[in-house]
Amino acid sequence: MPAVSKGDGMRGLAVFISDIRNCKSKEAEVKRINKELANIRSKFKGDKALDGYSKKKYVCKLLFIFLLGHDIDFGHMEAVNLLSSNKYTEKQIGYLFISVLVNSNSDLISLINNGIKNDLASRNPTFMNLALHCIANVGSREMAEAFASQIPSILVAGDTMDSVKQSAALCLLRLNRTSPDLVPMGEWTARVVHLLNDQHLGVVTAAASLITTLAQKSPEDFKTSISLAVARLSRIVTSASIDLQDYTYYFVAAPWLSVKLLRLLQCYPPPEDAALRSRLTECLETILNKAQEPPKSKKVQHSNAKNAVLFEAIALIIHHDSEPTLLVRACNQLGQFLQHRETNLRYLALESMCTLASSEFSHEAVKTHIDTVINALKTERDVSVRQRAVDLLYAMCDRSNAKQIVAEMLSYLENADYSIREEMVLKVAILAEKYAVDYTWYVDTILNLIRIAGDYVSEEVWYRVIQIVINQDDVQGYAAKTVFEALQAPACHENLVKVGGYILGEFGNLIAGDSRSSPLVQFNLLHSKFHLCSVPTRALLLSAYIKFINLFPEVKATIQDVLRSDSQLRNADVELQQRAIEYLRLSCIASTDILATVLEEMPPFPERESSILAKLKKKKGPGNLPDIDDARWNVNGSTEHGENTESTNKSPPSLMADLLPTNRPRPASSSPTLLSAGTMGSSHPFTDLLNLNSTPSAGASLLVDVLSDISTPAPINVSEDNFSRFVCKNNGVIYEDQLLQIGLKAEYRQNLGRIYVFYGNKTSTQFLSFSSSVTSSDTLKTHILSTAW
Repeated sequence: MPAVSKGDGMRGLAVFISDIRNCKSKEAEVKRINKELANIRSKFKGDKALDGYSKKKYVCKLLFIFLLGHDIDFGHMEAVNLLSSNKYTEKQIGYLFISVLVNSNSDLISLINNGIKNDLASRNPTFMNLALHCIANVGSREMAEAFASQIPSILVAGDTMDSVKQSAALCLLRLNRTSPDLVPMGEWTARVVHLLNDQHLGVVTAAASLITTLAQKSPEDFKTSISLAVARLSRIVTSASIDLQDYTYYFVAAPWLSVKLLRLLQCYPPPEDAALRSRLTECLETILNKAQEPPKSKKVQHSNAKNAVLFEAIALIIHHDSEPTLLVRACNQLGQFLQHRETNLRYLALESMCTLASSEFSHEAVKTHIDTVINALKTERDVSVRQRAVDLLYAMCDRSNAKQIVAEMLSYLENADYSIREEMVLKVAILAEKYAVDYTWYVDTILNLIRIAGDYVSEEVWYRVIQIVINQDDVQGYAAKTVFEALQAPACHENLVKVGGYILGEFGNLIAGDSRSSPLVQFNLLHSKFHLCSVPTRALLLSAYIKFINLFPEVKATIQDVLRSDSQLRNADVELQQRAIEYLRLSCIASTDILATVLEEMPPFPERESSILAKLKKKKGPGNLPDIDDARWNVNGSTEHGENTESTNKSPPSLMADLLPTNRPRPASSSPTLLSAGTMGSSHPFTDLLNLNSTPSAGASLLVDVLSDISTPAPINVSEDNFSRFVCKNNGVIYEDQLLQIGLKAEYRQNLGRIYVFYGNKTSTQFLSFSSSVTSSDTLKTHILSTAW
């Protein structure tokens, strides 16, 4: 090892590092470190005062030991003492040790703050830089409280050195990120904007980072930065690389500053001043033109810097969304990157084009690249790029290319990466619904989707199919025929069985005229899948069977035999057992008219937001979907823009919400107030066998779109009809409006009877001073015991 003099370095530190590197084992290293720690501890505790050089050397050794992964529990005070030294090297080591080892909650923070204050007040640029770097590195709340008001004055002072201004700007940026509430806004905010005009590009770069962050929090306070940022950007993009020699990176003039200025301009809308707007447009056109020029270097650093500025300029063009020419040029420029050999560029191009596709000015230009994007989806090796290709196909889809895009996505879905299959299924379902001119195509697409990726088809998807089929009279027969044919496959996914059971249970009569799909054939086909399905699907099939009894009296005996079998009546699952018993009993005692009333066809569903879209929004997160998803769809597939998107945060309903569930849903309420645990009536006449005659409501829904609470039941007046239903039953709803639901349950034994009255709060607020009373004739008062709880 070459000799190191005391003046040139720390010989003891060099020897110690050499010894550590020469250790043959971990045990030898630990032994050497423990020996050195004991030596340092003895030196610090010795009676002889250490000079600055020795303190610096030992503190450096402790820092090196800490970086090797060993705990250091002493030496902090000696490092703090180094801050008072007038020698740069000693002060530097002290600040370095504090930045790395001192915890923000340390008891030494007050001593450290005093040392920093002294250095900031010294006006020595070297010492001021060290102090500012330490504040930024530690970034504790205590330091923010102590220096947040002092640093802005240093930043805007006229006599501050350029290097100190850079450090002050970045230090203030750090404090604003860690403790934004402690950074005061004052007179300095107007002065800091003018740093964008500073002659030193290092100061401008640091100030641009600070102003961008502050402008996001308080845009109005920094609005004057727009003109200065445009002026500085114009000077950079029109200058030759030799004009900014110190800040030119591989023939690209000040790329980092250009990116920061473009990002700052994205905090504001397009400039209102025509001259300023024209100048900014010229800057963006110049950047796009330079991107078309032959590269001045073959090194990757040159292309990286050049493309960084280009993509940020395109991001600004997309943000402003006001210049059709620039948007189309940006789209064409991005199109050239779609087949670039660099994976990152392909990814960024696809991601930017997803945003461009939502602009009315550039949507058609994006569509011209559909073949390239489809090819990328099929041939790209990187799954993240394939994901972006799927997003772009989804964003560029409209009525003119919907069938092509959906077909390509279905084709790719068979071999798609498992991580993106669920999202692809949602997008295919949304596109098929949104752009379905012919609903037979929609039905075929969704059934094909279930066949290809049934495991990834969520409940929302097949719920939505049923909603649309029920609401579209002209597609019901086709849907029944298609699903009947699909069920004939030897292996069917369970979701297809659910759709088949529901649709055949509702509309099987539309295809029963054909001997190949007679009622008995339909029943046998469904029942052949019964033993392969899960409990919720079996429950749905049982509901389909009881619907068959109403539709096809000729198969009543066959279905009753199935319901009467031990496998149903003695089923271990209480839900299946209850359904089998109740359905069997209903089919035996109910007249044809009662059966027809109880089991009549489902009414159309109310219009509300697509639950598939709600799930996709939840999966992708807010702000991550193109504008195609900002439309509200009704169950007919048409679009309408709505303001209420609250329903997107609701959780999906239970799978058991099917044809005739025996589980008893509560009244639609955000905070139901039920005065008993007894059975409450559902808000829909067909959702509970034990609540057969409750009054239907306009907002009632059977399937997933109970997600949305935007529709409320229509008011229902108390009338004789509401009371006459209790002739044949002991419980139900007698009154319901937008605020309240009132239900009754009665029990009778011989000459005694008991009636429960339930009040359901259908609002999101609590009822106050709510009371009820019972009135009766004088002759009955002596026989009635009234109790409220």
